[in-house]
Amino acid sequence: MPQLPIILSVVGARPNFMKVAPLHRIFTAPEYSSLLSHRIVHTGQHYDAAMSDAFFRDLEMPEPAYFLGVGSGSHAEQTAKVMVEFEKVCMDAKPALVLVVGDVNSTIAATLTATKLGIPVAHVEAGLRSGDRTMPEELNRIATDALSDYAFVTEQSGIDNLLRENFRRDRVHLVGNTMIDSVHFALPKARQSRILQELGVKLQEYALVTLHRPSNVDDETQLRFLVEMLMDTASACAVVFPVHPRTRKNLERFGLLSRIESHSRFILTEPQGYVHFLAMMMNARFVLTDSGGVQEETTALGVPCITLRTTTERPITCDVGTNVLVPPTPENIRLALSDALSGKMTKQAHVPPLWDGKAAERIAAIVVRDCFGM
Repeated sequence: MPQLPIILSVVGARPNFMKVAPLHRIFTAPEYSSLLSHRIVHTGQHYDAAMSDAFFRDLEMPEPAYFLGVGSGSHAEQTAKVMVEFEKVCMDAKPALVLVVGDVNSTIAATLTATKLGIPVAHVEAGLRSGDRTMPEELNRIATDALSDYAFVTEQSGIDNLLRENFRRDRVHLVGNTMIDSVHFALPKARQSRILQELGVKLQEYALVTLHRPSNVDDETQLRFLVEMLMDTASACAVVFPVHPRTRKNLERFGLLSRIESHSRFILTEPQGYVHFLAMMMNARFVLTDSGGVQEETTALGVPCITLRTTTERPITCDVGTNVLVPPTPENIRLALSDALSGKMTKQAHVPPLWDGKAAERIAAIVVRDCFGM
């Protein structure tokens, strides 16, 4: 009996897990498992054993078929390490297709490796652009799309960007958002979560904060100001802050951690697993973030979101969703927090087209038809 064609899906950081989990479920469902073999490659780009295990468990993902263990390092070091180790995986597995998601270093590294080996690449979440080339993720997105054979797009701006960059139109597919597939999948578990009780906060009576981008947390003046603003916010509304390791390190380095911990309504937590974080997000009064994925999740959940960035690669979350882009200056942040606390930030919003929890189904059908000709 001939071997089934193999798809390798590459994950490297937490957002990748949410994007690949729905794809693994559909590819291993009976209608597809007889046609192809799907295997997950975890590069270990961002690897914390407890958090990684929690995400795999929450999303009901299996142990990865391959774990590369590349660890932290500079952008060049991570990219090079992934390329070296992923090449070995490709030589062993001989995949018919490599599927990459998002915009992390693992994404471009796997794309470069597969392309040089003559293996077709499909990019999930293709075509997103912030227009800001100082962001490493923007460079990863541009390079990944330039090398990919198939583009699976979450929003119309992605199609527009790819066509402007001369991507083949017949290989660009608007399919929806697999990140939102994971939201739909995990909502029943999130509704059962007791994380709010454990934190001592009530529905709609707290702000949820996530900050990790260097522009916000590496500069002492900026981080100090953000802490001051959040301390003021905590006087009017509890603040729940799952602290990214990079952010915690800088809070300690700049002498800000003890000040936060002294405020009874400023609640610091460790980074949370997916189900608990989803529960925290869906029940928040509003979310303040500099994350890409959180912009999408809050739009899907109908939760007001303040994004502390000058640009976004996900404009649909602002155009039709609940997201408001706020350049992270003192005046802008102060006004945005005031509007959020007073309810003025609420706007007419709806869920973007095809963000219905079925993106993975559309991708699987296209892969079987177009990539494998089945």
